[in-house]
Amino acid sequence: MSDMNSGPSEPRQTDRWLDPGKTNIQIIYILYLVSLAIGLTALIGIVIAYMNRGKAGGWVETHYTWAIRTFWIGLLYGLVSALLMVVGIGFLLMIAVAIWAIVRIVIGLQKVSRDEPIGNPESWLI
Repeated sequence: MSDMNSGPSEPRQTDRWLDPGKTNIQIIYILYLVSLAIGLTALIGIVIAYMNRGKAGGWVETHYTWAIRTFWIGLLYGLVSALLMVVGIGFLLMIAVAIWAIVRIVIGLQKVSRDEPIGNPESWLI
């Protein structure tokens, strides 16, 4: 029984997904994709992105900027689409916003899997 409490325990391998880096940004992108079905996961993703922004450095930093901007711009486009549902065009715009978000997330996932930076992380489009 004394073997279980003998000395400090090392961090588990699964505890590293919150550390800034490649795995963390992939988790954020996946949370964004899941948010298309369950909206709450996007909030978890944006919190994680803000927690690690400025800590990673290098090419990963462009992905944090891209992910944060994807959230806020998508929220803005979604609100505009919701307001325009009164005149009927909002339904089409909501579909366009979903496609826009999916494309940005897939671009991010592809680039992070190849260890490449986002070309223009400040972009409003793609």
